[in-house]
Amino acid sequence: MGIEGYVIVSAVLFVLGVTGVLVRRSPLVMLMAIELMWGAAALLVLTFGRLFGYMDAHVFAFMIIVVGAAEAAIGLALIVQMFRTKEAADVDDVRALRG
Repeated sequence: MGIEGYVIVSAVLFVLGVTGVLVRRSPLVMLMAIELMWGAAALLVLTFGRLFGYMDAHVFAFMIIVVGAAEAAIGLALIVQMFRTKEAADVDDVRALRG
């Protein structure tokens, strides 16, 4: 697969992630969609790093993965807290977590 293929796959993954965030109301599905966008960004960084011969792209991709994992941990903690206070979780219930 050429560079164009990687860019197309990355764009498709990113669009699917954006669609998941905008359409779905479940915070867990939204979190997975955001992870999909992080993966698309990492794939694009690695693609252009390979295209231009920069090995620093691996470091940036690793940072993207680390930030995505931290975001997932915080998001899952918030979702668990929402489920503990209420039996159902909806994005509109996030207002209840305000201090």
